[in-house]
Amino acid sequence: RTRWISSRNLLRPRHSMAAQRIGLFGGSFDPVHLGHVMVARAALEELRLDRLYIIPAAQSPFKPDQPPAPADARVQLLRLAFDGQTNCEIDTQELEREGVSFTIDTVRAYTDRLGGADLFHLIGADHVPTLPQWREAEALAPLVTFVVVPRPGEPVVEFPEPFRGRVLRGQPMEISASDIRQRLRVGKKIDHLTPPRVAEALKTMHLY
Repeated sequence: RTRWISSRNLLRPRHSMAAQRIGLFGGSFDPVHLGHVMVARAALEELRLDRLYIIPAAQSPFKPDQPPAPADARVQLLRLAFDGQTNCEIDTQELEREGVSFTIDTVRAYTDRLGGADLFHLIGADHVPTLPQWREAEALAPLVTFVVVPRPGEPVVEFPEPFRGRVLRGQPMEISASDIRQRLRVGKKIDHLTPPRVAEALKTMHLY
């Protein structure tokens, strides 16, 4: 079953993981959908990750005027979506910190805990040009390798200095969480857009 962690456990010292390849997959997950699951699977395979951490944000700095659905509900849906994915863990540290979720705070938590592990941070292609404007960008750049999740048919822009990264190849479809929310509001089906157990839960949760 999918393991669950919190920021308290994350920061607890463990054995050395210097040889580990660790993926960080952050986002609002509002709600989680099949695109997220496919990205996770592609990242585990292409990056040869030992573990991928799914990190729901309390509040995205890119959407300050759009508060997401309640944290507990989003975590519940993530649990349903990734149940059985033994190399994935849900990390709730950003939810526990509350407020706006900044990547540098989360990445530092992982570097403090995992020492010399190689960190790979998944990022949407549209965010690449904005990296120099991220909080403490100069400190963030050397800590992680950014991995771009491209949009179908769109070129990937080059990484601005001093950031480094690569492109994820295995992203066969684009699914919009906002489209799912709108479909739920008007009573349209979402079964083809989310994992089955997530679709069933969303029908009864009335989040959107």
